[in-house]
Amino acid sequence: MKIGEVAARSGLSVKTIRFYCDEGLIHPIERSEGGYRLFDATVFEELHLIRTLKAMEIPLQDIAQILEARRSGVCTCDSIKGTITAKAGEIEQKIAALHSLHVELHNLLERWQDCGGIKSAPAAAPRLTTP
Repeated sequence: MKIGEVAARSGLSVKTIRFYCDEGLIHPIERSEGGYRLFDATVFEELHLIRTLKAMEIPLQDIAQILEARRSGVCTCDSIKGTITAKAGEIEQKIAALHSLHVELHNLLERWQDCGGIKSAPAAAPRLTTP
């Protein structure tokens, strides 16, 4: 498949796929006589993995190493599991912090008291003057 078909089927842009090629994350299986990059169906599994790892904010350099280890058959399961576990922990901490902030904001609104001052009037539109 040419890069345009891979882009259409994967939902990624041609530019993104070229970038992934240039960064060594994915590899075309060959080039056509016209110089087009050609891919086989395995590229979709790799693109899915790249998207998943990027969503976990794993750096591209680490993603490249994971993909290379996967292609070579060298098991890096413990390393990947450790990274995923750590990322899951970070997300849980963010969720807890956001929940705490949410509760705090609702408590603030429940205790809210108007200051009793003069309410401000809506801003009037500027008047145009003619000479």
